[in-house]
Amino acid sequence: MKYLILVPDGAGDEKIDALGGKTPLEAADMPFINSLAAKGEVGMVRTIPPGVAPGSDAANLSVMGYDPAVYLTGRSPLEAASIGIEMSDTDVAFRTNIITLAGDGAYEDLIIKDHSSGDITTEEADQLIKAVNEAFADEKLQFYTGTSYRHCMIVHNGGTDYELTPPHDVLEQRVGDHLPKGQGCEFITAMMKKSYDILKDHPVNKARIERGLNPANSLWIWGQGKKPQLSSFYDRYQLTGTAISAVDLIKGIAICAGLSSVDVEGATGTLHTNFKGKADAAIREFRDGKDFVYVHLEGPDECSHQGDMEGKLKCLHDIDQKVLAPIVEALRADGEDFKILEVPDHRTPLAIRTHSSTPVPFVVYDSTAEKPADESRQFNEKSGEIGSYYDSGFALADHFILG
Repeated sequence: MKYLILVPDGAGDEKIDALGGKTPLEAADMPFINSLAAKGEVGMVRTIPPGVAPGSDAANLSVMGYDPAVYLTGRSPLEAASIGIEMSDTDVAFRTNIITLAGDGAYEDLIIKDHSSGDITTEEADQLIKAVNEAFADEKLQFYTGTSYRHCMIVHNGGTDYELTPPHDVLEQRVGDHLPKGQGCEFITAMMKKSYDILKDHPVNKARIERGLNPANSLWIWGQGKKPQLSSFYDRYQLTGTAISAVDLIKGIAICAGLSSVDVEGATGTLHTNFKGKADAAIREFRDGKDFVYVHLEGPDECSHQGDMEGKLKCLHDIDQKVLAPIVEALRADGEDFKILEVPDHRTPLAIRTHSSTPVPFVVYDSTAEKPADESRQFNEKSGEIGSYYDSGFALADHFILG
């Protein structure tokens, strides 16, 4: 048996007037997953535990079979593992976004315009991170380049007891209302302020402005945590596996769980990612003997953060046609028995442009146990609400893999 978990990040949403009162999952053209749903199991799952912030770290750990209340030590440490940073037990990792601030006046009065700096390229971001390191790095802390706007700061013998806000939660809001809080956080605030002076006139940003792109003109530091300790995925499920994602967070979870991680050329984590390349990579992994593949696609989430409804609909269609369909067709052609779980890690409603903890819909399809077709079973919130319910992502993962 082959097992595929397909995660359209942030695909869950709410009803939208412009879509005739439908959600994006209801409105999107997704014939392939809906053909599987008609012969499979649909339902809702709570991927974010009570009291845990609705981040992709907790949600993806949960969907992959890990209880975030036990295993989540912070988002950035998982990303650090992907980047290849060797953390000591006393190191603290911080997610470091390069963001776009807009407006005039004092730093506190600027507006958080774009958490991703227009999906800046990794090559451009690397130049900015080097400039930041020249200004701040010493024997106590160091910055590391990640992917696109997502980077990492390591503080040796650091603390974690700070209140730090994800920038995508406070878009279009005033900087001064969301600066770090907590004893000893002043050094973080000082770096963020000084980074604006360093980056706003950097040649990379001058060139971006000339091209009509958002400048990456400030650091935004959050997502702190210590070295993670995940149990082995193989020990848990007796399956060999691979994760395929453009996002360091997902790669880091895979590495910490003992799974392989495959990089796909042209995988950007946006609407314009290399969908075909991701499908081809998943097919290769199955044909090379892997039992389990976790394919994560960030595009729907990024579209929601940007308030791009049409982009979200297109991304959902492309995932259905360019990722899911080719993988399933290859498994069928190879004569494999297989199970598919398609589930968003969380909702990212377009109306609020950030994550929510509301349960999300899922589809489980088993090629060896097809149900009589029922077209009312579909991959969306409306259909899921009349199907099965799981109170945690890891309970759903156990159900999917262990039966």
